[in-house]
Amino acid sequence: MRLDKLAEQVGDRITMEWKSFLLRVEPKTGDRDKFIEYTKSWLNPAEQEPDAAFTVWASDEGQPPSSVPAQVAHKAVRAFAPDRADDYHHRLLTAYFTENRNIGDSDVLLDLAEDIGIDRDGLATVARENHDAFAKMVIDEHNSAVQSNVTAVPTVVFEHAFAVPGAQPVETYERLIERIEEKKGPAGEA
Repeated sequence: MRLDKLAEQVGDRITMEWKSFLLRVEPKTGDRDKFIEYTKSWLNPAEQEPDAAFTVWASDEGQPPSSVPAQVAHKAVRAFAPDRADDYHHRLLTAYFTENRNIGDSDVLLDLAEDIGIDRDGLATVARENHDAFAKMVIDEHNSAVQSNVTAVPTVVFEHAFAVPGAQPVETYERLIERIEEKKGPAGEA
């Protein structure tokens, strides 16, 4: 999507690191009709993001009660198969926003990993043995984001200080990168 396109265009001029930000912090079991109505709001970003596919929830699967399990699973993939972590991140987004899968369900999370060639049993073992540590990482990253006044997904933080909330055109990010580089000068010094 936009950030993938940005990384492709600017190459090694940037390092992208995904951090956890919980959209559903506390487990919620809500009214299915209200949840389906909520997913209609996904059509707005779908209009602005031609490379993303958003589908109003039409699945028989229940809604994820929390985003914690998917975030923890991503940490497990990053530890177990770091070269597949970005692929897993994309697989999670597609599963939730396009396929309407319950990414709060551990079997679904393992299925998604298996879809992209990650050993299911190996990942399950790493996830189980390190669950508490991965969950702490997720919560710590979320709390750090909240303390930094992050309120939107995505929020892109440049130089660990300058936050740009919401999905922006790739050109906006490119201009910001150019400004930062100009400010640093040729030797990379600020």
